[in-house]
Amino acid sequence: MRAADLRDVDWLTQNDGHLDATTLAAKVENVEMLVAEVGGEKAGLLRFDRLWSQVPFVAQVRVAEGFRRTGVGRALMQALADAERSRNTPFILSSATGDETEPQAWHRAIGFEECGELSGINANGASEVVFRLSL
Repeated sequence: MRAADLRDVDWLTQNDGHLDATTLAAKVENVEMLVAEVGGEKAGLLRFDRLWSQVPFVAQVRVAEGFRRTGVGRALMQALADAERSRNTPFILSSATGDETEPQAWHRAIGFEECGELSGINANGASEVVFRLSL
């Protein structure tokens, strides 16, 4: 796992699925993106924001098709947790759509605890379940 750099922006743009190259480049410069590599091949990404300019909120974890269910997502989250522990950050937040049980189960399996739910923010009317990982 490593912090993304500007050489990754094309790959990030192709694989993030939500943000454009300019926005992703800004995230890279703000050190808010991690990249996983396996055998020299990019395998996944983690993008986060900082709520209140301090609390890391995981906005996106995306693992390339051939690397899913191999621990890449867990390793990305662990890398973020390790980096934030060194900053004395007390916790990380993340979320999963309320109607998708698999992402919720994944969060719980890697140590997150449910800490709230936001209603009415997704296009399909589904809620967003918020998770907290204490560091």
